[in-house]
Amino acid sequence: MSLNNTPSQGRNYLAFDVGATSGRAIIGTIADGRISTEEVYRFPNGIKEVDGKFYWDVMSIFAHFKAALKKVAGMGVKIDSIGIDTWGVDFGCIGEDGQLLSMPRAYRDPYTEGVPEKVFRVIPKEELYHVTGMQIMNFNTIFQIYAQNQEPDAPIKKAKAILFMPDLLSYLLTGKMVCEYTDASTSGMIDPRIRRFDKSLLERLGCDSSILLDLVQPGTVVGPLKAEVMEETGMGPVPVVAVAGHDTASAIAAVPAADEKFAYVSSGTWSLIGIESPTPIINEKSLEYNITNEGGIEGTARFLKNVTGMWLLEQSRKTWEKEGRTYNYAQIEAMGKSAIDFPSTINPDDPRFAAPRDMDAEIKKACAESGQQVPANDAEMISCIYHSLAKRYKEVIDMLRHFASFPIEKLHVIGGTAANKVVSQLTADTLGIPVIAGPVEGTAIGNIMIQAKATGLVKDRWEMRKIIADSVDIHTYIPNK
Repeated sequence: MSLNNTPSQGRNYLAFDVGATSGRAIIGTIADGRISTEEVYRFPNGIKEVDGKFYWDVMSIFAHFKAALKKVAGMGVKIDSIGIDTWGVDFGCIGEDGQLLSMPRAYRDPYTEGVPEKVFRVIPKEELYHVTGMQIMNFNTIFQIYAQNQEPDAPIKKAKAILFMPDLLSYLLTGKMVCEYTDASTSGMIDPRIRRFDKSLLERLGCDSSILLDLVQPGTVVGPLKAEVMEETGMGPVPVVAVAGHDTASAIAAVPAADEKFAYVSSGTWSLIGIESPTPIINEKSLEYNITNEGGIEGTARFLKNVTGMWLLEQSRKTWEKEGRTYNYAQIEAMGKSAIDFPSTINPDDPRFAAPRDMDAEIKKACAESGQQVPANDAEMISCIYHSLAKRYKEVIDMLRHFASFPIEKLHVIGGTAANKVVSQLTADTLGIPVIAGPVEGTAIGNIMIQAKATGLVKDRWEMRKIIADSVDIHTYIPNK
């Protein structure tokens, strides 16, 4: 969608949408009950390895933010507010002097391997889940904090506060510290029934709980851009809004649904599969299935499961590129379709695929070990990944049906994979229900819409979704009987 509205015709909002491999600045304009968007800046992102530890170069991200703001200032578009969304769990440590003590550790750092088992000796797994309703993953923030406290001279031991990634970036822009609920809800330290940190969890682990700030809800104004940022970029005192800082929470806000009878897949590097529940769902069955309760907007719970997504393909492409084979997304989609009858699948969530040196080789090895046909070329590998994801989606949707208070009549796919016709049709065929694909830019659009709600332009998530449904291109895939 192109930005063709002048400031007098609508309200303009700037969304920073930062993922594990890239970030973008997108201007969204809302006018006459419709939203239009324009990407104005894009930059690379990635994990940095230093002395065997993995970090996010947050100052590089901040530099790109300022470059984007400078470009926007030069466009002459009046921006009403700014919002930031990123991934969850990771955080930066802020010292007594207000300075960032080190680059934030990245969730793929293996330093948390085996840590959950150590934590469970103090707080049994069942108890931790029944308090937090949080899917047990070894990179949950509670495990990262425990692991960092075991390291000598760790920055966290000198921290006055921790800031999750979207809050850290808003702090660099404004100088104001907040802790936004949806991103913090991925930490494994919040009781979702009351939407507050349970600080006793850290205290029982011998960790300082005073580093946890009070929570704010999506739509809270953090503050205006600080003077030095305004001077460097040419922007005015534009307010930064704490949107749904976790990218999935912003994406779910953008699902163009007319009622609650849907499940969703927010698909990118990860596939987040879930339902929007009015209350958290925490019981023995949800523990057995290891399903999480993360924060949504307007007091809802994102009852979902994290599934490895296009990480499998992204990492396979790195192998192919090293070997001199480079494909664009259209070529990859066509290759997957050409080999759609390839029969072998893997479990995307097998730990062996978390960070292998060679994803292509690891998938082939898994197929061979399970007695299946090994992909003989890149097209068959792509098809194997596509089928594996669709199969896993069905397994998780079937789990969710045990808990939903409504029939799951359709699946909304948002994010990058929504543009993939082959995966969308394959998913519809595998699940046996319609798949509604789009918007591709769901995360940024949700970010923008929450800013619009914060400024009083829309009243609730259903009005937001109506505007989105009337504005964006979506496609419905009907299962082939």
